[in-house]
Amino acid sequence: MTASDTLARPEPATTENFDVLIVGAGISGVGAAYHLTRQRPGTTFVVLEALDNFGGTWWTHRYPGIRSDSDLYTFGYRFKPWTGAPIATADEIRKYMGEVISENNLACHIRYNHQIASASWSSEDNRWTIEATRTDTHETKRFTANFLWMCQGYYRHARGYTPEWPGMDRYKGRLVHPQSWPEDLDYAGKRVVVIGSGATAATLVPAIAADCAHVTLLQRSPTFFISGRNQNDLADTLRELEIDETWIHEIVRRKILHDQAAFTRRSFEEPEVVKRELIAGVKAYLGPDFDTETHFTPQYRPWRQRIAFVPDGDIFQGIRDGKASIVTGEIETFTEKGILLNSGEELEADIIITATGFSLNVLGDIAFTIDGKPLVFSDTVGYRGMMFTGVPNMIWVFGYFRASWTLRVDLLSDFVCRLLAHMEKKGARRVEVALRPEDSDMELLPWIDPENFNPGYLMRAMHLLPKRGDKPEWQHTQDYWREKDELPAIDLDGAEFRYA
Repeated sequence: MTASDTLARPEPATTENFDVLIVGAGISGVGAAYHLTRQRPGTTFVVLEALDNFGGTWWTHRYPGIRSDSDLYTFGYRFKPWTGAPIATADEIRKYMGEVISENNLACHIRYNHQIASASWSSEDNRWTIEATRTDTHETKRFTANFLWMCQGYYRHARGYTPEWPGMDRYKGRLVHPQSWPEDLDYAGKRVVVIGSGATAATLVPAIAADCAHVTLLQRSPTFFISGRNQNDLADTLRELEIDETWIHEIVRRKILHDQAAFTRRSFEEPEVVKRELIAGVKAYLGPDFDTETHFTPQYRPWRQRIAFVPDGDIFQGIRDGKASIVTGEIETFTEKGILLNSGEELEADIIITATGFSLNVLGDIAFTIDGKPLVFSDTVGYRGMMFTGVPNMIWVFGYFRASWTLRVDLLSDFVCRLLAHMEKKGARRVEVALRPEDSDMELLPWIDPENFNPGYLMRAMHLLPKRGDKPEWQHTQDYWREKDELPAIDLDGAEFRYA
């Protein structure tokens, strides 16, 4: 934010004060609000949401077939049983979140259409000052808070990521990114090319294939998928036995997490075996004569990028039945009629959909200052992927890549509530993390090891993210199975915590 922006912004008439300010009313923000009401009754808080409704991803993404790529027994909150199919649609997820809001009287805490422009920390006052603009009325609103809980997600909702390919301006058809799906897009009877190889592409292709003249999935390189039935046999059996849904939710969550831990461990210990198993799952649908070597055999080991679940193998069924096809190759240029590949093949298309990922944002693209100095987030060191050196009274929620995002929402909510209680007990108004004497010679590294996990959106934004150290305390391990035990055991009076 520049000085001219500050001068142009009208002064708000009043300032509202809260103990805690939560940024975002998506899956993280709603979970944070629930835990605050249950674990910290009496704590005053507000949730600021830039959109006009709750749900985050599940509200902004409107493309056909949008669904979770994680099971809802673990993507759902630990405190509210999930009773539907494991892989759920966006509407089903929002219905579930809406029930959490209504059942726990959270609606009165949420302010929609509040786009946060700046967040300023004052060490003199030990408070954050947050300025926001009402997107519906253009009013400026000011809030102060003792503690800032960043639940805004990790990518820009307004616009997805589309690479700049040669010749894009020559293309005469319609070019669409799934994140900005037009309500008037008519793909019935049209030739469609979907560019991408991740969960979005795998969701879109089977969702539109029956209505298109033909849909082609164009990928630069293959990715891994897991296919299976969209039901959970253990949950179904327990329901037949009339077990209480709360018990079912907990038992099934534990079973899924146990199986996921075993699979993740195997992906590191015996990657070639896991690779063969995943590819065998594709061959079971497409048959032995299909060229899985070209189209479904990635060059990286399993779990180096996220593995999406394909319910009932629907994309493979579409390819097998001829409603869809897959092409693996590099784009040389767009043409008037479609896409020319380096191989010389031209894919003609009436509509091209760029399911090419999203753009990661850093702290919600909010202008942060600490005692008047702009915060350079990449100069900080992350403490367990949730707090940052030199940034007082703030928690950032960033979930897991190899497990459901919401698992970490619940864990970090417990930590925040415990930290707030600890501060209250100590009479402290301020807490931040700092490197300990034994960390003085610690090597500082990129936020995440690209040999461990390297999706494009992270690699494109790594220079904007905090540093990590070579010690567990200064890393976001991405390991739920460790953190579920480690986070509750953190010594809040450890040398890395500084109170005032």
